[in-house]
Amino acid sequence: QVQLVESGGGLVQPGGSLRLSCAASGSIFRIISMGWYRQAPGKQRELVAAITSSGSTNYADSVKGRFTISRDNAKNTVYLQMNSLKPEDTAVYYCNADLYRIGSGWPNGYWGQGTQVTVSS
Repeated sequence: QVQLVESGGGLVQPGGSLRLSCAASGSIFRIISMGWYRQAPGKQRELVAAITSSGSTNYADSVKGRFTISRDNAKNTVYLQMNSLKPEDTAVYYCNADLYRIGSGWPNGYWGQGTQVTVSS
């Protein structure tokens, strides 16, 4: 069994910053990549940022230059530093991990429970 636990969401004013964390635990053999997605009301879930085990990153155009994803491989934890937040960043943010479980020959994707980020004055 694998669990992803997110933390760090909340209410922030436009222009402010938040840092999200997501820790993966359980019967993990190897994590391939971790990332953050978000879903605003009435919209589809979209990729925000992702990072591989080697450190390669990918960002949505809407967050480039404002958000930074990082990862602590030893702790199976991924972070999302969000700066210069805008009202349109308001959404539920979900952590995702693609990984091999112990004893499994193929990777699977796992999701966290989501954390609310609200950007409002």
